[in-house]
Amino acid sequence: MPTLVRPTAPDPYDLLPAVASFSLTSDDITDGRPLDAVHVHDSAGGGNQSPQLRWSGHPAETRGFVVTCFDPDAPTGSGFWHWVLVGVPASVAELPRGAGASDAHLPPGAFHVRNDYGTLDYGGSAPPPGDRPHRYVFAVHAVDTDDLGLTPAVSPAVVGFTLAFHTMARATLRATYQR
Repeated sequence: MPTLVRPTAPDPYDLLPAVASFSLTSDDITDGRPLDAVHVHDSAGGGNQSPQLRWSGHPAETRGFVVTCFDPDAPTGSGFWHWVLVGVPASVAELPRGAGASDAHLPPGAFHVRNDYGTLDYGGSAPPPGDRPHRYVFAVHAVDTDDLGLTPAVSPAVVGFTLAFHTMARATLRATYQR
């Protein structure tokens, strides 16, 4: 059987209306560099821990944050949501490594929406073996309300749709991983 060659998916944030940006850094990941195994899903032999993230320079009017991790290169036609964290208070500007393990590790008021693994937590990278490197877009969205009207029962797509109307600024880091 011939090898299928898939075109590179666009960066999802290149397709959305432009918003202001701010700074996102991490002690655990570097923009454009491969993820360490500690952030890889346990099904792929990793530690399945969310990375430490720190942000600054967001608009003074920010009322809260949403944190996401999306793989646009997943062979699904719709990418793959690895992490969807909603309701992070505006007073929070850092998440420690492993904060995505469960809602118990989150700031008060924050909660997980199910990822594409079907769980309410961070799900690390696990691209198909032999596939090209996948991109993992970690994003912090500064929003204009402290209540987006979402619950853990909504899909990541509903979160994304809601963010289109409430994101004032966005910060991103893009890591890669290949098995």
